[in-house]
Amino acid sequence: MSDITDEDRRILAYLRDSVSTGEGYFRSKNIAEALGLSSKQVGARLPYLDEKSDEVEIEKWGRSRSTTWRVTLS
Repeated sequence: MSDITDEDRRILAYLRDSVSTGEGYFRSKNIAEALGLSSKQVGARLPYLDEKSDEVEIEKWGRSRSTTWRVTLS
């Protein structure tokens, strides 16, 4: 996981803290608002972080108006 950026670490920390009791469902825009990023930045990083992180599993869960991501602890 040495090739992830500070932005990636912030996203992972947010997700890990938010799902500390099991699983959670998130929208990129909500993560972005909490971290001061754009939803496009977050949405583009989540699939990459799923591959690179051993801490959380990130799954594209549904798409209505925007993509919902299901996050669970590994």
